[in-house]
Amino acid sequence: MTVRLALIGAGAIAQTAHIPVLAKMRGAELVALCDNDGAKAGALASRFGVRDVFTDIEELLDYDELDAVVVATPNHLHEPHVLSALARGVDVLCERPLALGARGAERILGAAQKRGRKIVVGNNHRFRSDVQALSGFLRSGELGKSTALRAGHYHLKGSIAGWRQSRPEAGGGAFIEAGMPLLDLAMWLLDHPEPVRVTAQEQRARGAKAVEQSMLVHLECADGVSLAFDVSWSYVGEEERWWFEVLSQGGTSRLAPLRVVKELNGRATDVSPSGAAARESAFLQSYRAELAHFVAVVAGDAPYDPPTDQVTLLRVMEAIYKAADDGKEIRL
Repeated sequence: MTVRLALIGAGAIAQTAHIPVLAKMRGAELVALCDNDGAKAGALASRFGVRDVFTDIEELLDYDELDAVVVATPNHLHEPHVLSALARGVDVLCERPLALGARGAERILGAAQKRGRKIVVGNNHRFRSDVQALSGFLRSGELGKSTALRAGHYHLKGSIAGWRQSRPEAGGGAFIEAGMPLLDLAMWLLDHPEPVRVTAQEQRARGAKAVEQSMLVHLECADGVSLAFDVSWSYVGEEERWWFEVLSQGGTSRLAPLRVVKELNGRATDVSPSGAAARESAFLQSYRAELAHFVAVVAGDAPYDPPTDQVTLLRVMEAIYKAADDGKEIRL
């Protein structure tokens, strides 16, 4: 079966990941692009051999030869665009966040169930080859119980612009852009520990539409598991920084590059797997694997699990922003 897909939204992520990957993927055919900038969509379609272009989502969804869509529009449009696609009977891959809040995610899950359609969320970090290797160590229990996780992402100052700097459109700033992917990855790797309470501190400009430029978050989960995140997109430095480290009772593990250290006979021993690094960048490799998985799910060649975990994720996100806005601890 060849899965016929359309892409809704032709912004940066679509141009750097979705379109180049889907245009060459076996078992998939990118049949249409949809963007309100028709000239841009037309130029991309010509470059990658996509035969149809639309500027209106409703016209796209009337397209007869369509099995699924990828939604890569600004955050505040995710929920309405996903609901429109589900109502027309097509499966959906939606870039994160699935919605701007937990209730929106619940509406989407309900609509997908009612229509008998599949909804997948674009949490591409889960598909990184180094993350898959790390997952094997953590889920096997080889390092013992995980007790803490520390992660962060610093974007260079001035590198983030456009709608992402508007709270009504983006839903938030540095944390929703750089912290939410880390939070999702942390919760997924640790088998979704139960969130208990959260504190957060932000640096945000004045104004109703202003978003935070940096944020520190501490999330305490059941059984004493502690998660800490440090994100910024106003970093003045020589290069972007990204880190992710898990502390376990019998060892430690971190990403970029993947390194696993295990306590053996009372000594710290490097047990990092060889060959875990991909030839291409982790960014492109993760999207290639994510999109291949989505195509397999749509074709019925891979199992489908509704992304109910995203409701909990968005509830935690809401608590994080409330804690930052109110300046006090929030219990979940």
